[in-house]
Amino acid sequence: MNEQTMTTLEFDKIRSEIAHYALSEEAKEEIQKMKPSHDSKVVQNRLNETTEAKAIIKKSSSVPLHGLHGIIQVMKQLNKGVALRPGQLTTVLDLIESGRKMKQFMAGKEWLAPTISSYVYSLYDLTGLEEELKQAIRNGEIDDTASKELGRIRKKITVYEERVKEKLNQLLRSSSKRKALQDTIISDRNGHYVVAVKKEYRKQIKGTVHDQSSSGSTVYIEPEEVRKVQVELNEIKADEYLEEQRILSRLTGEVERYAQEISINIETMRHYDYIFAKAKYSVAIDGSQVQLSPEPMIELRNGRHPLLAKEAVPLTLELGKGYKGLVITGPNTGGKTVAIKTVGLLAMMVQCGLHIPAEESSVFGMFGAILVDIGDGQSIEQSLSTFSSRISNIITILQDAGPDALVILDELGSGTDPGEGMGIAVSILEQLNRLGATILSTTHYSEMKNFASAHPDFENGSMEFDPESLRPTFKLRMGIPGESQAFAIALRLGMHPKIIERAHEITYQEKETYDKSDQRDWHYEQQLKSKKVDQPRRQKVQVEKHFEQFAIGDSVAIPSMKEKGIVYKPIDEFGNVIVMINGKKETIHAKRLKLLLPASELYPENYDFDILFESVENRKKKKLMNRKHVDGLKIDYEE
Repeated sequence: MNEQTMTTLEFDKIRSEIAHYALSEEAKEEIQKMKPSHDSKVVQNRLNETTEAKAIIKKSSSVPLHGLHGIIQVMKQLNKGVALRPGQLTTVLDLIESGRKMKQFMAGKEWLAPTISSYVYSLYDLTGLEEELKQAIRNGEIDDTASKELGRIRKKITVYEERVKEKLNQLLRSSSKRKALQDTIISDRNGHYVVAVKKEYRKQIKGTVHDQSSSGSTVYIEPEEVRKVQVELNEIKADEYLEEQRILSRLTGEVERYAQEISINIETMRHYDYIFAKAKYSVAIDGSQVQLSPEPMIELRNGRHPLLAKEAVPLTLELGKGYKGLVITGPNTGGKTVAIKTVGLLAMMVQCGLHIPAEESSVFGMFGAILVDIGDGQSIEQSLSTFSSRISNIITILQDAGPDALVILDELGSGTDPGEGMGIAVSILEQLNRLGATILSTTHYSEMKNFASAHPDFENGSMEFDPESLRPTFKLRMGIPGESQAFAIALRLGMHPKIIERAHEITYQEKETYDKSDQRDWHYEQQLKSKKVDQPRRQKVQVEKHFEQFAIGDSVAIPSMKEKGIVYKPIDEFGNVIVMINGKKETIHAKRLKLLLPASELYPENYDFDILFESVENRKKKKLMNRKHVDGLKIDYEE
């Protein structure tokens, strides 16, 4: 399940939405790396975690998950010989307090969340370190109570600062100096207490200039009478700095001593944040925990695409139970692609331990790989055509597919000649079926419906169309192949019924009466009349391997050539059969052929095999010859 598959199914968008609910960057990163697991025990545990967290959220308004912000960066600074700053120590303190609150929060919730409530036992009780940090650090600064020496020094600093300010206030109150002063405010410039003096009266105030205003009209002078006290104050402040560094070094050493325990607490709290983000997302999409099956199968009940929310039409289907492949047909823009993407995305979400917007009775099996070919995948850089690019992707899928693979193919065989495209599509489905893969495919080829009806491992499905509104309903009908609805639409729009009746006869080689006042879904009615819907799935025809049984259109294998082909002409008097192999006609003795699938199972009755064997140009010539004589027109065949 590579990133390209996840992007195609829009799983990357699901991860981004879940990440919005996480509080810490650490949990957001874990969510963005989320990948499906095909281990049923792992998936079941993940689902249980999400369910329990969701139950807690519904019962409790707030979960104490704060405290992870910036902690990883702090931990990276340990054991480098540099003391942590007060703000960094506050980050460590926040984590410890958050862990303690989480233990209190989870107390007594074993009945509600037996699995995730047990995770608090992984949190270390760091009460001693917490108290020490609280005593030393307050509001992101070193507190006076961090040590007796620091308290003594800071009291001394306060005394000296008061002395300085008193001398300055005496200067400010002096009537003889008042004219020289710009204002009566004491300022601090680079650790020196100064007064603002008008530039032209600079010489009336003895002292040292430490700054001036941007206009130059004011200078800031440290008066001479406070200089001595200021020097002593600066010396005491230097002692304060040294004591602060000693305290920070001591506290950093304590944090380093508990580094392992702190790291485990970080991991536990990060995992809680991760779990509760999934739970919050489940609440947002009205998700449910579905059932798991060890078999690669899906029973989806009223599932919705999570990115479409309430706008999505509920989807119900079965796959991998009784049959391994589902072929969905229907009109363009009828919702086929959305349906298969929904199935693939929901399967991926389940295997990540996420709730999905579907009924709890839904069942999902474990898939070792979800292989997808949706969209044209055209590569301009490699100058590949749409068809070439998709075939290249499908070749990779065929190499990776196996019994535990879910293969999702959209409009299989499109982008080339319809006859050849249909042949390729059937062949690909056959090979995937032989590999044991679970297959979900859409198609616009009518022949594919006949293939799915005849093959015991495949089932038909179709997207419903409303002939009244001439719009798709986006509902999936299981067991019923879709139709183009062209006749129903034409009748609805006013085309004469006789024209439609003739079109029906040409298309299906049978007569049908169309009444302008009757707006039924004619194809659906035909299916009901022929009881195709109620018939049990056909069993594969057991064909004895005699030469006489090869017929036009039979799919055969040539073991000696390691090739496959389609019978072009049946056996002749010499026992030879002409077989179309990779677009070329080859004469091969019947003894060298092995029947794979008879034409009766591959194609509908009265199927025009010219679609398979003739070029488009020759088919045009034949059609023209059937209408009139054209001088010089001929069809050349190369045996």
